[in-house]
Amino acid sequence: MASLHLSSNGRLRASPISAWKPSPVHMSSRVLHAMPLRSRFPRIYAFSSNDIKVGSNIEVDGAPWRVLEFLHVKPGKGAAFVRTKVRNYITGNTVEKTFRAGSTIQEANVVKEAKQFTYKDGTQFVFMDLVTFEECRLSEKEVGDKKKWLKEGMDCNLLFWNGRVIDFELPITVKLTVVEVDPGVRGDTAQGGSKPAKLDTGAVVNVPLFVSAGEEILVDTRTGQYMSRA
Repeated sequence: MASLHLSSNGRLRASPISAWKPSPVHMSSRVLHAMPLRSRFPRIYAFSSNDIKVGSNIEVDGAPWRVLEFLHVKPGKGAAFVRTKVRNYITGNTVEKTFRAGSTIQEANVVKEAKQFTYKDGTQFVFMDLVTFEECRLSEKEVGDKKKWLKEGMDCNLLFWNGRVIDFELPITVKLTVVEVDPGVRGDTAQGGSKPAKLDTGAVVNVPLFVSAGEEILVDTRTGQYMSRA
């Protein structure tokens, strides 16, 4: 395409029209308006007593606690509050604590990591990270009654707070072997009663009368109760 204009001698001359190019400043301005900026930082929400639920980890008096029970209470007179039953990860003590509704609570930064119980070294239980092969050791006191369900090669979750192990979680269901039990009686059924059986970890559970030594069974580690044959 060309445009016409008069030359110095009075004649018409044609000259091409070059494409218009916006200035760099103008282009930059247009791009910024067309692409809204997005925040690089996630929004952080405060943890309050209204957010409490079973399993919440809270920090009170410089210690981590796990919420076992909670109840939101709205009395006829006075302010609403949240009544809780909490367990101290460090001491194992269980107490009741009350929080004003809507009050700010510090959430305990409890980190859960998968580990495998590999072996027992004297009085210490050794857990290994299967990715880094780093070992964590817990004493018999720290393991407590959970040791009766622990078996070498079992996957568990270790809980860390401020860089230290404060607790560990067993699988809900474990498969164990019956090593000692009274012999069954012909005609026994699952509804015909129960008898104590010693398992390969040393634990004793009640099993149906038809269960025999050498059999593998499934046990609920939360209740310590027999579930079924494996």
